Amino acid sequence: MNVLVIAAHPDDETIGAGGTITKHVKKGDGVYLCVVTKAYPPNWSEDSVKERRREVLEVSKILGIRKTYFLDLPTVKLDTIPQKELNDLISNCVNEVKPDVVYTTHGGDVNKDHRLVFEATMIATRPSPESLIKKVLSYELLSSTEWTFGLTERPFVPNVYVDISDTLENKIKAMSIYKSELKEYPHPRSLEAISTLAKKRGTEVGLKAAEAFMLIREISD
Repeated sequence: MNVLVIAAHPDDETIGAGGTITKHVKKGDGVYLCVVTKAYPPNWSEDSVKERRREVLEVSKILGIRKTYFLDLPTVKLDTIPQKELNDLISNCVNEVKPDVVYTTHGGDVNKDHRLVFEATMIATRPSPESLIKKVLSYELLSSTEWTFGLTERPFVPNVYVDISDTLENKIKAMSIYKSELKEYPHPRSLEAISTLAKKRGTEVGLKAAEAFMLIREISD
């Protein structure tokens, strides 16, 4: 089975689905990552931009990702990119990977990049007779999904839980590589907060640790 994880920013894939990615890889699935945006000077130094690319590739190795696609659109400026361009770039990635399962950002996040990537994913994964896609899900991102405080037309209401009791450690190991993104606890982008959320989601369904998703669409055989 081919799995495509679409991330608006480097580290989204790990925070939202790092444990689930590891489970797919352990089952023998081919997991591919599409990173939509990147940082840029003068807001970020050239060295930090290069370091972030290195971090993504190292994380990809830890998680077992088969191939990583970089779309290199400007971070926090996706609303300046024509929607068709974003749609086409993500569609090209979908067409190359030919995924059975797609994970993407949540459409109700406080971060606008996340919302735009979600909308573009919905275009890129539209049902067609030729499509191999059987399932599309959105994941939650700490310091974005929960910061809407319920003031959104698209609240994150999980209806799919993946047991990551045995893969949480690898998720934390991968996230620790993103040193520039990590914050001190109690910030939600701390390793402690990420682990705590996994355990909380686990307790909701009787597991030690879980990642939660919203099922957008599923086609059963």
